[in-house]
Amino acid sequence: MARLIQNGPCIACRILSLLLPEPPMSESATPPIPALAISVLAPLIEAGVKQLDANKVRRRPGFDDVPVLRKPAWIRVSIPSGNAVGTLKRKLRENHLVTVCEDAGCPNIHECWNAGTATFMILGDICTRRCSFCQVASGRPKPPDAKEPDNLARTIADMGLRYVVITSVDRDDLHDAGAQHFADCIRRIRALSPLIKIEILTPDFKGKMDDALAILKTAPPDVFNHNLETVRGLYHNVRPGADYDGSLQLLQKFKAQHPELPTKSGIMLGLGETREQVEDTLRDLRAHGVNMITIGQYLRPSPAHHPVIRYWTPEEFQQLQAFGMSLGFAYVASGPMVRSSYHADRMADAAGYVTLDRLKRGQRSLPDPA
Repeated sequence: MARLIQNGPCIACRILSLLLPEPPMSESATPPIPALAISVLAPLIEAGVKQLDANKVRRRPGFDDVPVLRKPAWIRVSIPSGNAVGTLKRKLRENHLVTVCEDAGCPNIHECWNAGTATFMILGDICTRRCSFCQVASGRPKPPDAKEPDNLARTIADMGLRYVVITSVDRDDLHDAGAQHFADCIRRIRALSPLIKIEILTPDFKGKMDDALAILKTAPPDVFNHNLETVRGLYHNVRPGADYDGSLQLLQKFKAQHPELPTKSGIMLGLGETREQVEDTLRDLRAHGVNMITIGQYLRPSPAHHPVIRYWTPEEFQQLQAFGMSLGFAYVASGPMVRSSYHADRMADAAGYVTLDRLKRGQRSLPDPA
C-alpha cells in the first residue's frame, strides 16, 4: 500500500477528526476511539509508517496564534569533544536498537552519550498516541521484536553499564500495553549484567494497568518512573488519550505493591501552566507516594508541536526545587535543561536508593541543573 502521508494532515487524520467528538475542555482524557473509526482507519494506516510533526499533531484551539519566543541565554547545550555519539549510534544500529535520546530530540544527548549512558526505547519507534509536545513518531506500530530483549541485554553488557534506563512508546495495540516485553528485557539484562541497576520509564498502561502491574511484579525494576508530563488543566491539549488521575494511580499502585522501591515522575514547564498549578501537581505526586521528581523546560520540537508559552527562569526552577523538597520528596532535579532520564543514575544514588561504587571521578555529585 502506498504511503498516505501528504503535505497536509494525512487522510487517516482527517477521517479521525470527523469521527471523534471533541470532549469538553474540563475532561482530562480523550474518549475511546469508536469502533467505526477503528474499522475505517485500520486499512488506511500502514504498519511501520511514521507520522511526524503536522501529520501527527492534532492542533488545538487557542494555541495556533501564539508568537514564537526567542530562546533565553540560559537555554544552552554544551557539546563535548570526541565522537561518542557516532560510536554509540553505530553500536545501536548494529543491534537494531533505539534510544529515546535520539527519537525525542533530547538536548542532553551529547553530554550523556559521552559519559557512556543512554536511555533505551523498546517496542519500536512508533507510538499509538499523538501527544502535542512529543517528537516521537505516531502511527500503527509493527509487532514487537522478539529478539530485542537479547539484543538489548548484549549491548548493555558490552557497554559495561552499571545503571540503565529503559522506556517505550505507548503500545495501546498490545493486550498488555507492552508490560511483558518490559519484564523480558529486565530479566535478560540482569542475566548478563547481574550487578546492574535498572530504571524503567513506562507508559500509562491505560485500560490494562492491573494486568501490566501483575506482569512487572514478576520482574520489578530498581526504580519505577512514569512521567505525569504536565498539570491537570493542560491534559486535553498536551496529552490527548492520557488521564491525569490514571497516571497518578499507576504510580500509587506500583508503590503499594513494592513499598521498598522508589517511584519517580517528571513534568515540563512552559506549556501554559501557572505556578499554582505546578505546586498543586507536586502535591498530587507526593500524595501518591512518589519519591523523586524531575522538572524541566519544554522545548518545541517543530512548528507543528505545542508552542512554548513561557520560558521559566533558573531562579524559578530553584524555587520549585526548594518547594518540592519541603513536600518530602527524596530528591528534586529542577532546572531548564533537566529531563526525566538526565543523570538518572546519580539522582537515584544521591537520593539513597541505589549505591553506585564506580562513579567516574568528579561525578559523584549532581551538576547544576540550570
